[in-house]
Amino acid sequence: MNLPSTLQHLGWQAFFQQQLSLPEFENSIIARVTAHHRSGYELITLQGPCRLNASAMLPPITIGDWLLLDAAGGLMRLLTRKSLFKRKAAGSQLAEQLIAANVDTLIIVCSLNHDFNLSRIERYLTLAHDAGAEPLLVLTKMDLCADIDAFLQQVNQLDAMLMVEVVNALDASCSTTLQHWCKAGNTLAVVGSSGVGKSTLVNTLTGSGMQKTAAIRADDSKGRHTTTGRSMHFIAGGAVVIDTPGMRELQLTDCDEGIRRAFADIDALANQCRFSDCQHVAEPGCAVQLAIAQGALDARRLTNYQKLNTEQARNSASLQQKRAHERQFSKLVKSVKALKAKYRD
Repeated sequence: MNLPSTLQHLGWQAFFQQQLSLPEFENSIIARVTAHHRSGYELITLQGPCRLNASAMLPPITIGDWLLLDAAGGLMRLLTRKSLFKRKAAGSQLAEQLIAANVDTLIIVCSLNHDFNLSRIERYLTLAHDAGAEPLLVLTKMDLCADIDAFLQQVNQLDAMLMVEVVNALDASCSTTLQHWCKAGNTLAVVGSSGVGKSTLVNTLTGSGMQKTAAIRADDSKGRHTTTGRSMHFIAGGAVVIDTPGMRELQLTDCDEGIRRAFADIDALANQCRFSDCQHVAEPGCAVQLAIAQGALDARRLTNYQKLNTEQARNSASLQQKRAHERQFSKLVKSVKALKAKYRD
């Protein structure tokens, strides 16, 4: 990996510079997290790569974070994030998982084949809006698609203002197509299902073959997991790109604002409903159901909107309940310690 020669080529921006005092800027080491392992974090600085060992004393850290280190490489502080992608941890685990931080543009990769899925795109759009990043939908495998316009018409129904690019990820010309988002200082994160061409796109943008790729199944266009962890790469023009593994589960949590923005059309219609607490099911005077009946709104879109709202509310409530239990247990431990100290005295 060629080491970036400036902080800007690491993704440094005025947003982070403003958080530092002059003594901090002159006397501390500025580092960015490039990978996260169980034993610790891989970092990169202008002096070269280094490592921060995992510790219970560290705050929650994820790839893309900016850290201030002392001369010995110890953590001084974690800089305030510009954006943060998170989800409920996969499976039955009741925890919040950080995906990436300080991302400017979320590249949502979807292939023009059987894997194309509007509901999944809406889920990623919700994630982008909630995190505070700009979404960019990249439709891949254009060379294998006979009717690209049909897919573009479907996407246009989600959001007429959504930025969409159609590429062949294997073709070097896609770097030119995406050049606007690959400016120096910009950080991109690539998300999407396995087999849609995420790693191929990263390889093309970076001009390397560092990310493993694999062919999809011909019968259903499903892909194999070739990216097993999140990784950071650097584009010649100065941008940073984070590759993520295909996520079989992307459970949302605490993302009311993200859903509202991803479904802005439904949100606007809901303001016209007769009842302020309308659930858009069978209530009289429901503007959302009227739009569906008139063909102005896809019923699938409303179903997914309701599904995501229910999911994030359930996950948020569960996590809040867990945090409340942890706070109560912490108070109990402190009380017991105080009693022990009292009787010792």
